[in-house]
Amino acid sequence: MSTSIAVGVTLALNGFASSTWISRIPATRDRLVAEPATLGLMLLMTGIGAISFMPLAGRLATKYGSRPVLIGSTLLAAPLMILAAVTPTPVTTGMAMFALGACLGAADVVINVQGSFIDRVLDRDYMPRYHVGWSLGAITGATLGAIASRFEWPLWQHFALAGVIAAAGTTYCAVKWYVDDREPVHDSTSETEKPKTLLRDRRILIIGIIVLAAVFLEGSAGDWLALFLHDVRGTTQSFAAIGYATFALAMTLVRAAGTPVIARWGRVRVIRVAGFLAFIGVVLVLTVPVTAAALIGILLWGIGTGLVYPAGMSAAGETPGRSAQAIALVSLIGYSGFLIGPPIIGLIAQHTGLQSALWVVAPGAIAIAVLAPVVAHLVTTAHEPLPETKPN
Repeated sequence: MSTSIAVGVTLALNGFASSTWISRIPATRDRLVAEPATLGLMLLMTGIGAISFMPLAGRLATKYGSRPVLIGSTLLAAPLMILAAVTPTPVTTGMAMFALGACLGAADVVINVQGSFIDRVLDRDYMPRYHVGWSLGAITGATLGAIASRFEWPLWQHFALAGVIAAAGTTYCAVKWYVDDREPVHDSTSETEKPKTLLRDRRILIIGIIVLAAVFLEGSAGDWLALFLHDVRGTTQSFAAIGYATFALAMTLVRAAGTPVIARWGRVRVIRVAGFLAFIGVVLVLTVPVTAAALIGILLWGIGTGLVYPAGMSAAGETPGRSAQAIALVSLIGYSGFLIGPPIIGLIAQHTGLQSALWVVAPGAIAIAVLAPVVAHLVTTAHEPLPETKPN
């Protein structure tokens, strides 16, 4: 194994832990006898916890490196998963989910920091391949959740097993394969003048907007696509499930192919085309009431979305001397799409219908295409390649 592969494995384990909780939401609802509104607030706490601690994760990674932050957050996540399975009330479960979201969000940031560092050392865009790992891990976690539900495993046993697997695997990879990715603070002005805050960095904010648009496109498909196919297009529930599976598969495959595609065509051109493909896909899904057209549209929607988040992480990581904090800020902006997207579409759908509401994602696809030049590769000073960073 190499460090680049270890980054993909740790992202897979992060996705595995995240989907473990999601896969048992029905069992958690039944355990707590939670009303839909209460359950929605509990789910929201996970996202709020993640975005609340992402900036701290970036600062800690800048000072100490990504390895200790990843190990600490993952080891904390394991008991929090068990706690979320045994807490007696929705309030205490929500508190546990906030803390768990903080740990998983921090881990996501520092894994991307390590991946960005390795990419700059190797002068390659392996970030899309790393994120294939997250997708595969999420699928594995969901599958284990389905098995646990089928055989009625107690929640605490299921979560304990998943937590131990994620913590042990991540710690092993981090200790054995992660490298020191700390970088000197970049100051392009003078010794006495502080560099401007990243919140005033136009490039970083635009990258954040691109990632936000991609997350909005992805989250909207995850939350509403199957429902749209069933309720609006009149398909069966099984076909609706196949529709979302097609989207997820398209994202995974395009990420697997992303490294050579970006190497040949360049990051900017690939992301510009991706934005237009996502737009065409959304239009096909929403305007053509034919099953085949819907599947083609879903495929294009997934292909156009899959590479944008990894490309945004790569571009943010090239910020001279402030890679970790830039990735943390872009992650925070992007993850907010998971928080604001579902309620925005739900509120619009309440008044105009789901088909009209889903049109709000189309401008995001256009924004990705128009703003693509901001993800252009920056020439930065890379460290000398370490033996363990060389790919197999």
